Amino acid sequence: MLIYLFIYRFLNYWRITIKKLAFVSRKAAKQFQKIYLRKKIQKMLPKYKRILLKLSGEALMGDKNFGLDSDVISRYAQDIKSIVELGVQVAIVIGGGNIYRGMNEAETGIERAQGDYMGMLATVINGMALQSGLEKAGVYTRLQSAIKMEQVAEPYIRRRAMRHLEKGRVVIFGAGTGNPYFTTDTAGSLRAIEIKAEVILKGTRVDGIYTADPEKDPTATKFGHISFNDCISKNLKVMDMTAFTLCMENELPIIVFNMNEPGNLLKVVTGERVGTLVKG
Repeated sequence: MLIYLFIYRFLNYWRITIKKLAFVSRKAAKQFQKIYLRKKIQKMLPKYKRILLKLSGEALMGDKNFGLDSDVISRYAQDIKSIVELGVQVAIVIGGGNIYRGMNEAETGIERAQGDYMGMLATVINGMALQSGLEKAGVYTRLQSAIKMEQVAEPYIRRRAMRHLEKGRVVIFGAGTGNPYFTTDTAGSLRAIEIKAEVILKGTRVDGIYTADPEKDPTATKFGHISFNDCISKNLKVMDMTAFTLCMENELPIIVFNMNEPGNLLKVVTGERVGTLVKG
């Protein structure tokens, strides 16, 4: 009889112990799941609320020698859509070098001011192309021009642009600053400061700033972070000096990264170490 009682108590003890262990393991699993989900959500939260994306016109050519590549536009549209869906407010400035570059008066025979105006029209064409690609991807987009052309674009009005951004629309700024002798880099810096963007993301075909041109010098090393003054002292061509000085004086950071790598834009916006940060 005592043996049966001992066996009963022994089995009952282990039954209760197993139940406790199961409860603890379920609780631990739930806690782990909460921590994992919290970290995953934090990782996907954008670091920047409002950004200005600066794209070169040449990037829209893809492998072509001139004009626009629809595949590149479609890929850029998907990348931009991915950050808009996170709630990031996106403004864009595009160059016009894939259509016309009017810098060299001696070569073109066209005076500099006239050539710059022609370049501004090229940026509007690129803006219209990207707007079409974004709207095809389901992203509400507005194109604003510094030169009045109401049939194809809204006139640039700062408060209206900011209102569009607040409503979740992508705003593309075309026609540069509307003035000759200023590059689209300067237009990008100026617009970023005007709309109170937190950062300029300069999308290029290289993955950051190097000590030398990495396409020409295989020994060139990449900077992960560099100050404005160091860029000037080392004569690193991040932007033209007018644009760069605007950013430096207004303490607006710049991130240079490879826009041609799918998913890089999302990584930059969520705070991953991609490209080179110019700050301080």
